[in-house]
Amino acid sequence: MTTQRGERTRKETDRKIMQATLAIALTKGVGGISIEEIARRSGVAKTTIYRRYNNADDLLRKISALEISSSPELAGLEPTRENLTLMLRRMVERYVSSVGVKAIGIILTSDDEFFQRLVQQAIRPEEETFATFFRRGIERGRFRDDLNAKFLFGTMLGSMIACEALRGSVDEDWPERMTAMVWPSIAADTKA
Repeated sequence: MTTQRGERTRKETDRKIMQATLAIALTKGVGGISIEEIARRSGVAKTTIYRRYNNADDLLRKISALEISSSPELAGLEPTRENLTLMLRRMVERYVSSVGVKAIGIILTSDDEFFQRLVQQAIRPEEETFATFFRRGIERGRFRDDLNAKFLFGTMLGSMIACEALRGSVDEDWPERMTAMVWPSIAADTKA
């Protein structure tokens, strides 16, 4: 139990550091990132940050190497309503436990090369998992042929970010609400 609590605390600290770093990079550029500024914005002690990273360059290298891949168990899911909800739940869990939903919003708002690498590493794998799920549904006649998977994924991701921004967190029932909202517009047979 203590180990789990310690792991949660470490992940929360890492998330605060990451979010502060991304916010600084967005407002001041990558050159404006310093351990002192990260500590000030994140509320994490400099000594804690230095225990994890040698310096700001080390931190940026580790963030640039960040990879958030979809869960392997989602790769072959049948295209059902319940599985769409499951995929949305896992997406929220992955983003919340890694970079944080707010950070995803920050990453998406910049054209900077640093952020675009993060988009490729943190968002594209998720987008591809959803695209494969939707393609499989179209092939099996469960989803409409004219389904625009890229638009749909962007809509779901945007909703998740908006929920975080407006309420401070993504509600536990957001995956069910999102599925209920989009399902009638994607299902080939709305009774499915």
